[in-house]
Amino acid sequence: MDAVRKSVIAGSWYPGNPSALRRDIEVFFNSVPDTELEGEVVAIIAPHAGYVYSGQVAAYAYKCVCGNNYDAVIIVGPSHRAAFHGVSIFSNGGYETPLGIVPVAEELAKQIKRNSKLVSDIPAAHLQEHSVEIQLPFLQYALGNFSFVPLVMGDQGASTCQELAQTICDSIQGMKVLIVASSDLSHFHGYNKATKLDGVVLRYLKDSDAPGLLDSLGSGTAEACGGGPMAVAMLVARKTGANHARVLKYANSGDVTGDKSSVVGYAAAIYCK
Repeated sequence: MDAVRKSVIAGSWYPGNPSALRRDIEVFFNSVPDTELEGEVVAIIAPHAGYVYSGQVAAYAYKCVCGNNYDAVIIVGPSHRAAFHGVSIFSNGGYETPLGIVPVAEELAKQIKRNSKLVSDIPAAHLQEHSVEIQLPFLQYALGNFSFVPLVMGDQGASTCQELAQTICDSIQGMKVLIVASSDLSHFHGYNKATKLDGVVLRYLKDSDAPGLLDSLGSGTAEACGGGPMAVAMLVARKTGANHARVLKYANSGDVTGDKSSVVGYAAAIYCK
């Protein structure tokens, strides 16, 4: 394996001990009621905070793909630490978590790069970024062995979202692929204001309305640090035939800690065909 990106958040954002990590995810899954699905899950939206805050919400989405087989998973996250234009891909090697190394789907990664000049290898975008890594233990628990393509968005504008979504669609023809969008919602508002802002996002997620979401984020009537990844997931889902959208769970950090003075919002959603 050419390059292994070591975990930077194991032991802090989630347990660094494999047994403890599996046990925590199992507890999250066992707390999620069974969901009757309207077809095959092709895209999910999940939060990317520490598991103690958002793990239970994320489990609502991941339980819906438990035991499924995919040719590859594509995780799209926002960049929190590195500033750059376009989209960074980690195109060879793998990501390591306490549950093992998840290999990159290298042929698919190469195809995505071939299909768009927007996508390039920017190693610094992945070194400290948590939005992709935080999703992997859930996927390892739910899917077992799988390969994936990590994409980190430095630019979340509408044109970038549209081009990335089309590039993904062009690259995955004939494949069964799961798209994972990594995003939290509003940040550091009081509980009531947060739920109002997040309610706007939830409506767009439920309606699978990517342009509406991006417009609302641009105007400030809603907030989400991964609005671009969510829009990309919805666009890809629609282009690949998904016709059912469901918001499975919403909560914020105040629901966990009891401190409602300054909270962060979390949502889990799925798109099926």
